[in-house]
Amino acid sequence: MRFLLPALLGCLLLFSACGKDTCEQTTTYTKLTPVLVDPADFRALPLTSEAPRELRFPGKIYSYGNLLLINERNEGIHFIDNSDKTDPQAIAYLPLGGNTDFVIRNGILYANHYTDLVSFDVSDPLALEVLGRTENVRNPLELDGEGRIATYYNAEEVTETVDCDAQQFIEAWGFGCWNCDFWAQAEVFDANFASGDVSNIAPSSGVGTGGSMARFTVYKDRLYTVDDATLRAFTFTGPTVEQTSETQLWWGIETIIPYNDHLFIGSQTGMFIYEASDPDNPTRVSVFQHARACDPVYVKDDYAYVTLRDGTPCAGFANQLDLVDISDMSNPRLAESFQMQHPHGLGILDESLFVCEGDFGLKAFDISDPLKLDNNRLWTDRDRHTYDVIPLGGDTPTLLVVGDDGFLQLDISNAEKPVLLSTIPVTR
Repeated sequence: MRFLLPALLGCLLLFSACGKDTCEQTTTYTKLTPVLVDPADFRALPLTSEAPRELRFPGKIYSYGNLLLINERNEGIHFIDNSDKTDPQAIAYLPLGGNTDFVIRNGILYANHYTDLVSFDVSDPLALEVLGRTENVRNPLELDGEGRIATYYNAEEVTETVDCDAQQFIEAWGFGCWNCDFWAQAEVFDANFASGDVSNIAPSSGVGTGGSMARFTVYKDRLYTVDDATLRAFTFTGPTVEQTSETQLWWGIETIIPYNDHLFIGSQTGMFIYEASDPDNPTRVSVFQHARACDPVYVKDDYAYVTLRDGTPCAGFANQLDLVDISDMSNPRLAESFQMQHPHGLGILDESLFVCEGDFGLKAFDISDPLKLDNNRLWTDRDRHTYDVIPLGGDTPTLLVVGDDGFLQLDISNAEKPVLLSTIPVTR
């Protein structure tokens, strides 16, 4: 008996398996491995354009005159001569590690290079050279003990046998990352330069057009950027930028779009509205909260259109389009929700709304009566994966679409009967 009490106490103190069965379970989850880089190393790299490469993992798109830019996720930027929308020509590729976002203003490209912002003259995409660099315009996702930073994660599906406590941890936390839309998975192949004169495809002034997934935007002659938790405003000083303000947001910030003196910021928990009449000091007006989900935003008139989707990066369960009444910016309210399959980016031209549905294709709606858009679907294209869109007006209204299957352009002069103009497929 004299040994019984100490033995029992030992079991309690050590949380041992005394009288307890072990438990193991096979699980499959997404493993996120940070890609670590040394700032001194990447800042010393020479950056200039190279021969065009084939699309492998396209990300965001951007239109500037007849110049089209397509992001190769976390790897660089493809430059496309889009003068003939029926036959776009790849003309150059800019290797740019960690790149996810870019804008063009007055002929100068501003693109993130890991945490920095680098500028290039795009008047000749075949001979891009660095004009300037502004350091630390984005927060790194991680820092290690050697001064290296991580700005994105490689993702891989892993199946392994773990004990039950580890399984609970994976179910609770294994889904997440701070930069989920920009996992890197790219290898690329060289091709030949396009022939011909490409010196006039980019205008010398003005600002281009990005999609709803953008984290960079230009408004009132200011550059605004968002990362996971921060809104920053920059003034343009020649070919570089200078930060004028920094605003701490919440977490899970994903997108930004300007509209009528306001900035609409999409996050995994809601939509933030900031007033930007003083462009260097945007101030919060209100927040529209929703269940956790990935959340791009587009705005027209008195409504914000917010897509919510589920999946591993977003950790939510909703797949819907929320129509938010913003007639009173200080009090946004849900007007209606419409069921979707897996909505991603979206865009509006005139009275037509275009919604990317991931693996479920692309949908178009008549929004002349926004409250009844679900009853006014114009068409559905289920043949391809779609991620984001840019609707462009003009003599021939065009819809630019990007997704895992590549890039395509549609003539949407007749909103009910789109006509395929061209495609740039991926090669993997």
